[in-house]
This record gives sequence, structure tokens and C-alpha cells, in this order.
Amino acid sequence: MTTPLNSELQQRALALKLHGLLAHWDELSKDQIAWIPSLLQWEEVERTQRGLERRLSSAHIGRFKPLADFDWQWPEQCDNGAISELMNLEFIHETSNIILIGSNGLGKSTVAQNITHEAVMQGHTALYVNAAEMLGDLASQDGDNALRRRLRYYAHPSLLVIDELGYLSYGDRHADLLFEIVNRRYEKKPIIVTTNKPFSEWASMFPNNGSVVSIVDRLVHHSEILVIKGESYRVHEAKKRAASKKGTRAKVTRTPKPKGKDS
Repeated sequence: MTTPLNSELQQRALALKLHGLLAHWDELSKDQIAWIPSLLQWEEVERTQRGLERRLSSAHIGRFKPLADFDWQWPEQCDNGAISELMNLEFIHETSNIILIGSNGLGKSTVAQNITHEAVMQGHTALYVNAAEMLGDLASQDGDNALRRRLRYYAHPSLLVIDELGYLSYGDRHADLLFEIVNRRYEKKPIIVTTNKPFSEWASMFPNNGSVVSIVDRLVHHSEILVIKGESYRVHEAKKRAASKKGTRAKVTRTPKPKGKDS
């Protein structure tokens, strides 16, 4: 008969799938049992770390600026409070989509990357992908089986982030594929979309394709839409760098030294 402590240890070993250890549990001496808590903890910590590294690698987030370094004063319109709430990840449990709309260089991708990173850190699987790359990948699949595998790849993660949707125009095939991804995740798993176009202009991305209405309808049905307005922060930073360099050059400019008598 096992003690409550041993029962707890056995549950931890079962969670780690250490079936060999469990099969010989009754053969362990008291001294051996005393080592079990440390051994289980080492295994749990190692697996947690490896799992985190695996999820981070699979998410393809790339390098990004932390929100702590984000200049919230720069955009003319940006709901700081709403973005902070998104970092709590309740939208994942509620299966609610996030649509970030704004012009180039306003931090939409930065916000999406930070949310994705937090999701991974909290144990969720995630995938961050450029819209053109995803649709191009799907359209390039040769055969139905290959396409089904890639559709499952994009439909599987707990969180899918489609970045920069609207920067290019696509054909009917791409529209159908985007609809397939959105439909597979509809009311099951959330999507974050960053786009430079309001919904009224989405038809220009997929000319002559009727599925655009269905795509928007499914994305918006359970969603939070955040609009960011203002001048491009990248342009702002470029101007600051140019001004700084100009000031530095002005400081190092020297008046020619007068020639001496012996010159």
C-alpha cells in the first residue's frame, strides 16, 4: 500500500511517462525513494525548458522590440490599455480574433510579436507568418495530400498570426486558401491579423473573388479590432538619425589651422 507522498510521486512519474520506473516502483528501497523527488524535478524542469525552446523555434517570431520600449506617445491613435489586456491572453481561451489595422511603420507587427511571444511563454503553441509567404506556400503545394498537410500545419497552433495582409494583391486561388485557413480555425482557435487596409478595401486584395465577404465575416464574428493611426515610426526614427548625424558632422567640422611662419 503506497503512502500519500508516494502516490503523488507516482502521479508525477506517470505525467512524465516514466513507465519503467512505475513498473518497478514496489522494488525501490527507502533510500531509492528518497531520491525520486529530485529526479522527477530535474526531469520536469528539463522537459519544460526543452518544450519552451521547441515552441519558440516553431513560432518563427523573429527579433522584435519589447512593448516596454514601444513609444506609446508617437501614434495619434493607439489603445494602450486594450493592448495591455491582450497580453493577458484571455482572447485565446475565448477563441476571439484580433485585427490590428494601421498604416506602415506604426507598430502593428511589434504588438503582434509581443503577444505571440507571451503566448509561447505561457505554454501555448503559436505560429507567426507573413501573409504573402503563407499563401505562396499553400499555393505551391503539388497535390491534394501535400496541400492538406500544409493546411493542417497552419490550422494546428493554438495561435496563428498572419502579418502584413493587404500589402499585395492576390488571385482567386490565394483567396480560397485564406478562406480555408480562416474557416478551419473559425470558433476553434484564434487568429491575429495585421493589415494596412480597412475591411472596406479588402476586396482590392482579392479582385473578383466572392470569398472575401466570408473571410471578413468569420474573422470579425468573434474579434477585437484595434486601429492605430499616425505617421510611420520608422520614418520618424530615420529623420531623427539623419538629424543626429547632421549635428555630429557640424561639431567635427573645424576651421583650418593658420599656417605658421615656417610653413
